[in-house]
Amino acid sequence: MLEGYNGTIFAYGQTGTGKTHTMEGFDTKDNMGIMPRSFETIFNSIECDNLKKQYLIRASYLEIYMEEIRDLLSKNPKQKLELKEKPESGVYVKDLISSVVNSEKGIRDVMLIGRKNRATAETKMNTRSSRSHSIFTITIETSEIGVDGKNHIRVGKLNMVDLAGSERQSKTGSTGERLEEAIKINLSLSTLCHVISTLVDPKSQHVPYRNSKLTRLLQDSLGGNTKTVMVANIGPADYNFDESLSTLRYASRAKHITNKPQINEDPKDAMLREFQEEITRLKQQLEEQSGIEFKKGEGGIYKKVQYVNLEDQMKELEGQLEEEKQEIQKKMEKERRKIEEQIGLEEQQKKDIIDNIHKKAQEEKKAKENQKKLMKRLKGKT
Repeated sequence: MLEGYNGTIFAYGQTGTGKTHTMEGFDTKDNMGIMPRSFETIFNSIECDNLKKQYLIRASYLEIYMEEIRDLLSKNPKQKLELKEKPESGVYVKDLISSVVNSEKGIRDVMLIGRKNRATAETKMNTRSSRSHSIFTITIETSEIGVDGKNHIRVGKLNMVDLAGSERQSKTGSTGERLEEAIKINLSLSTLCHVISTLVDPKSQHVPYRNSKLTRLLQDSLGGNTKTVMVANIGPADYNFDESLSTLRYASRAKHITNKPQINEDPKDAMLREFQEEITRLKQQLEEQSGIEFKKGEGGIYKKVQYVNLEDQMKELEGQLEEEKQEIQKKMEKERRKIEEQIGLEEQQKKDIIDNIHKKAQEEKKAKENQKKLMKRLKGKT
């Protein structure tokens, strides 16, 4: 990812074989799953990077429930989202929230928020069975100056997929809503299996990616521009022999899928470039309005081994702006009292002069408020 490649790790297997545990694990250090271990590895790698790079890291979390796509980070996680496709970037989910994160804790918090919103239910085979497929995506944009002296951006994505378990209704005892969920789960998983079988069949001419939302979203991970790992989860009991054998067969087939991963360099829709341009623009505005000059290179995203920001300078400037606002207020009061004490001025003249002082003070206060708003926006970008 940090080099600009795409990656996918997905857990496949029947209900109750520990797919969610494999991906998420427990919150203790020794029992972390693939997702938190990935967070740790990514941020440790960035901390150890001694090159002059900038990083922008984003995280999104969605689930596919009953063939509907939901945003697990949304305030309304049950709202249905649409799948779209762009010629240059492929399949994407419209209006999916992508949170910018700057620490391992920040990205873990995103995972925990999504976990709370995920659809789960109890069955005979699993007390907390996942009733949806979930995809946690980390996007890392890396910016550095190339040998040509120009700024180059690479974008890597990591999809971590926890599939809902395949199940037989006779074993799970599913009825009503649970049964309807199971039918949808099995349909999307059978499409995934069909896609895997088609990809390794040299005679096949059409891959049925469009037959389910899951395979459309994983299209690039299966036979595309992604390095992919499939984790095959099986149960130890002979009672699940048939399901275990089926899982291992599909894992064996998946091993023969050939992908063609390549580095994603200078994509048109890189957010890091937009952030860099916006930060530069905001700095220029602040310099013009406040007279404070920002040193070149400050306000980057994740730069070298730490997130470089303008925190101290911003606090200082905010305090300065507040002091200036209070000074304006004191000055206005002083001028008003001075006018009121003057003898010989008509009441209307006094009123006009005081109104003019008040208007001028309000304009100055408004200008200071605008500067504070600019500071707030710049803080949000760094």
